[in-house]
Amino acid sequence: MWLWVYRLLFLPGLLLTAPAQLRRMMRRGGMREGWGERFGYWQELPAKRAGRPRVWVQAVSVGEVLAVENLLAGLAAAGAEVVLSTTTNTGKAVARERYAGRYLMIGYFPVDWVGFVRRAWRRIDPDVMVLVEGERWPECIAEARRRGVPVVAVNARLSDRSFRRMQTLRAMVVPLMRGVTHILPVSAADAARFRELGLGGVVAAPTGNVKLDRAVAEIDEAARAEWRVALGLGREDLILLGASTWPGEEAALVAAWREARAAEIGVRLLLVPRHAERRKEIETLLREEGCSHHFRSRWMAAGEVEVAVADTTGELAQLTRLAAVVFIGKSLPPHGQGQTPVEAAALGRALVWGGEMSNFRVIAQELLAAGAARRVEAAELSAVVGELLRDAAARAAMGQAGRAWQAANRGAVERTLAALRAVLAEVGR
Repeated sequence: MWLWVYRLLFLPGLLLTAPAQLRRMMRRGGMREGWGERFGYWQELPAKRAGRPRVWVQAVSVGEVLAVENLLAGLAAAGAEVVLSTTTNTGKAVARERYAGRYLMIGYFPVDWVGFVRRAWRRIDPDVMVLVEGERWPECIAEARRRGVPVVAVNARLSDRSFRRMQTLRAMVVPLMRGVTHILPVSAADAARFRELGLGGVVAAPTGNVKLDRAVAEIDEAARAEWRVALGLGREDLILLGASTWPGEEAALVAAWREARAAEIGVRLLLVPRHAERRKEIETLLREEGCSHHFRSRWMAAGEVEVAVADTTGELAQLTRLAAVVFIGKSLPPHGQGQTPVEAAALGRALVWGGEMSNFRVIAQELLAAGAARRVEAAELSAVVGELLRDAAARAAMGQAGRAWQAANRGAVERTLAALRAVLAEVGR
């Protein structure tokens, strides 16, 4: 019954939200290529081969596409044919750049309406479906159940907002999740939330966060200098990085940077907005503030600037390697959900954020407890940033704590692959 309710509500909801979604996609670019895939018109895949189960992995955007790198390689090593889908234009662009030629097919996830989903399923014909992190699409899950295909939710987590919504709509949501056959939660807290919702029968022991297993390494001084020159950030000053910033946070970071400069701290500001299509809004801010600036999308800086904006995709990890202090975006009011701090912690950077970091609550709490991060109120941001920029020893101690935290939490990829190999063995019988 609830699936039919979802179907009846989905089309009006799609029509209402389509204009905003289309505008966002057009701003991000790359909209035309593969457009039919969103409606299930995937190109015909090669016929299946005996002993080679086909695994469809859905990773919504750039962060998830990068996070599953080792999982995809492990599935291929286990003999699986891997099909990777993503929802966003940027996610697909990164997937094709990073994985082209390594896997069977890379395309867009279909809009979750029965006709589009069934068409995609007929063309892909997977033996196992893998949903990464917060992906829970009722129609896709229902189609898997109809076909008897296992659905494995990997790196599964429930943010505070998602948990509240699922609790409120529990009578509807839980039946729509019945097709998920295995939930591999990132933490004990997430496992408890899934069990509280009534999904305990398919919840495994926590496998950890696969993002913590990604290899990270510093770049050499020559590469560091090359990046800084390209961005116009000179060679000597410290760099304050705003990582995956949201509206309002760029202005707060400009204010923090100005206070640090007024205190005679040699520092430049590097902004990496979560959505690159906000470049006009950010440029207006920088012009009003009188900051010399350069946008990465315009390629090489003509000379040194005070503020660089990396309005590009897939470069945050490299840019984090340039930073002395990293502010984690989507964490100042009115936001509070947070973007992932994992990679910056693993790289040993001093971290600062505001709010509750509700999308990464457990990780944030662990990093704070380890001494790898500072949580600030909005009014404290400038003071704390200035304090850290002045204190190299404090930054080094925080960085060491972040690296130690990552080292202690590795192993998620192998635990997740062990569970996936067991599922592949079952479908191969």
